[in-house]
Amino acid sequence: MRVEQKSWRDPVLIGTTIPLAAIMLLFFIVPLVMTAVLSFQTTKFYRLSWTWDLNIWMEVFAKPHYWVIMTRTVSMALICVALSVLVAFPVAYALATRLKALQNHVKILIVFAFLTDAVLKTFGWVLVLDKNGVLNWLLAHLGIGPDAVNILFTPTATMIGMVYNLAVYPMFTIYLSLARIDRDLQLAAYDAGASRLRTFFEVTLPLSKPGLYSGAVLVFVLSLGVFLEPKVMGGGTAPMAAELIRQSFETRVNWPLGAALTLVLIIIGALSLMLAAAVAFRSNRVAGSAAK
Repeated sequence: MRVEQKSWRDPVLIGTTIPLAAIMLLFFIVPLVMTAVLSFQTTKFYRLSWTWDLNIWMEVFAKPHYWVIMTRTVSMALICVALSVLVAFPVAYALATRLKALQNHVKILIVFAFLTDAVLKTFGWVLVLDKNGVLNWLLAHLGIGPDAVNILFTPTATMIGMVYNLAVYPMFTIYLSLARIDRDLQLAAYDAGASRLRTFFEVTLPLSKPGLYSGAVLVFVLSLGVFLEPKVMGGGTAPMAAELIRQSFETRVNWPLGAALTLVLIIIGALSLMLAAAVAFRSNRVAGSAAK
């Protein structure tokens, strides 16, 4: 197959990249630069003062309260990634291999649940997990006790809401990877004497890694900015970064502080993704060397 090499002097190539570059510049680079500039200002009498100093950044690094919330946010995001993948993989595997006759119906149900307003879904969980909610009512009728479940307004309830709202992303990315796997590779493994379990771990799982990685990245990035779940289901008892940034902008009317915290969260997320990419690249290189 002949590979055509293109140069940036090609007007067609430039014309096709200009719209994307303009969108990235207008909706990502410019707001990011404005946020960085805002973080070097101060507020006086609830009004922005253009001073160009490091007072806000000194406050961010001097108060451990901010870093406790950032650490909690990253740890909750990582736990959400692990749980979302554990929930999504069996569903995606069943859709790709066991429920082919019903996969379209199941996909419609999943998409319908995904498109339902997040506020309604989150408050729906409140009705389920409340002391007088549906779950405790059902358990009471089973003889387990009137208040058997008391996890509402705790980090556990926050995690349930996060996984419920975000597990659909790896569900579809993993499904797409599994659907593209050549069935002949699995049959060849069976013919070579491999069991179903060994075929899964040595053939199916490695070939589904692209979808698994992309789904995990989506969940991680979205988890860093969750707002409804900690506020509604967590009751604000264990606030995360999004709530801290919202309070800085709205309650405290301290826009430079909110901008600085936003940049800190972006940097933490970018560094985490870079570390995960490096680990994945190293593992793939080691696996490739072992295969040779």
